Amino acid sequence: MINQYTKEFQYNLKLAAPVMMGMIGHTLVALVDNIMVGQLGTAELAAVSLGNSFMFIAMSLGIGFSTAITPLVAEADGENNFESGKSSFKHGLFLCTTLGILLFLIILLAKPLMYFMQQPVEVVELAMPYLDLVAFSLIPLIIFQAFKQFSDGLSMTKYPMYATLIANVVNVILNYLLIFGKFGFPQMGIVGAAVGTLASRFVMVIFLWILLKKNNKSTAYVTKIKLFVLENKMLKKIIALGFPSALQMFFEVAIFTAAIWLSGILGKNPQAANQIALNLSSMTFMVAMGLSVAAMVRVGNQKGLQKFKDLRRIAQSIFLLSFLIATVFALIFILCNQLLPKIYLDVDDVENLVDNSEVISIAAKLLIIAALFQVSDAVQVTVLGALRGLQDVKIPTLITFFAYWIIGFPISYYLGLYTEYKSSGIWIGLLAGLTASALLLYLRFNKLTKELINKN
Repeated sequence: MINQYTKEFQYNLKLAAPVMMGMIGHTLVALVDNIMVGQLGTAELAAVSLGNSFMFIAMSLGIGFSTAITPLVAEADGENNFESGKSSFKHGLFLCTTLGILLFLIILLAKPLMYFMQQPVEVVELAMPYLDLVAFSLIPLIIFQAFKQFSDGLSMTKYPMYATLIANVVNVILNYLLIFGKFGFPQMGIVGAAVGTLASRFVMVIFLWILLKKNNKSTAYVTKIKLFVLENKMLKKIIALGFPSALQMFFEVAIFTAAIWLSGILGKNPQAANQIALNLSSMTFMVAMGLSVAAMVRVGNQKGLQKFKDLRRIAQSIFLLSFLIATVFALIFILCNQLLPKIYLDVDDVENLVDNSEVISIAAKLLIIAALFQVSDAVQVTVLGALRGLQDVKIPTLITFFAYWIIGFPISYYLGLYTEYKSSGIWIGLLAGLTASALLLYLRFNKLTKELINKN
């Protein structure tokens, strides 16, 4: 019985592994920034955390919206319909480019809000110039996402991974040169980290386009794109899929961003500790995101083929695989909760010994809670991918809002600010929201697939 699910593991991993690597690559940019900036001090690390909290919200909308491209391209690929696939990509690229520019402008206008959020003044002043450059990097990042989601839809998941890995090399080199002022370059501190991020994202989108242009399967899609020759019907179709998908990702990312702001109210050390635990959790979450894309692509293909029994079985095999991998990550977090935070800080820095020790102590507690929500987080995001493959986005959007903002956030707010749990209380709320989301989304998937099988 179990074999009907486990036999899909190899292909699922083959499809998902490059996506995982690419997604982890995105997070590695933040990891490298955090580790290098952490050497400057806890205030600098908290500033990057605060600046990136604005970015996370904008990125969630852009990346979430771009996921509309994948199921449409995957379904067209399953039907062997080139014209439909190219139209989906072209309209998606236009909308993602427009959205990237719009989000950049919104962040610039929203920057002064940092002064009204009860954050440490020293942290806000460091975050301001950092955010200017990182915000501009949203434009190439979301354009890249359009190309990436298209590539994933054709089951060509390796190319975005290659582009992301190249971008990471560029980011690490520029960070080293510009944060610390090596080899005659100016010492720019956290602004140097922002320059590295911006440059690496331009490299990423250019490199991916070159790879897709050279491949026989994708070259006709990514060349001779009449970007401003648009059809209202296809624009509406992508917006109808993309907008709810953007909201789904926004609701989840926003609650983690709220955790950053709530931690900032508690002080710079709780905020720095929150950033460490969040960054580590993000790394493992990207593995689940890879499986989510695999679910979206494979469900989209089976939908195009009208094979609904196989669709359900394949999706459930991905859920099982995601559950097993998340359990391994949970054990690692529990066993290494004291060790992992030390990667981010200079433990030999006598001058900042008290601050660093407090940050490590708080982060270690948060990692225990993070271990508990590894499974919930992994399951909810893979089920969400399968539902996107079915092009079911409206009800899941309501589910994610309810789980994170009606259940999760009030718990985080109350336990974090009004009880002795403080930082741990904030993360208990995250755990509650993710668990509710996983359960409700799975019930939705179960209902829909049974209906499709019965109708067929």
